[in-house]
Amino acid sequence: VECFHGEEGMTDFLQGTEILVCLLPLTPETENILDQKIFRQLPSGACLINAGRGGQQVEEDILDALDSGQLGYVTLDVFQEEPLPKAHPFWDHPRVTITPHNAAITEARSATKIVVENIRRLEDGRPLINLVDRSAGY
Repeated sequence: VECFHGEEGMTDFLQGTEILVCLLPLTPETENILDQKIFRQLPSGACLINAGRGGQQVEEDILDALDSGQLGYVTLDVFQEEPLPKAHPFWDHPRVTITPHNAAITEARSATKIVVENIRRLEDGRPLINLVDRSAGY
């Protein structure tokens, strides 16, 4: 397994990436990260899948990269504006697949166990599990 990290590793990572999948949380560091600067570093014709957050993608840059052939295809589950406006060019673009923002579905059986455990912890004065870290943004 080849590993990459930090800004210095991003270029090498992107140059060898044929399918870029974004599942990042939206933070100040990831806002608008999917832009022309990133797309130019991918191999020509690379594909993009974003099931992270709409605020991570610069939609005009995605359209430009598709039209220039820099991106070959995109699948998007999230958008800057949701629901996606009826007149948005993504709807009719031949190399865009739009999914209904359901990349993850909560399973009642597993979620119920966590809720019950957190109620017990709250009643016992113990720390809760699976909390959002507001300082990290997710």
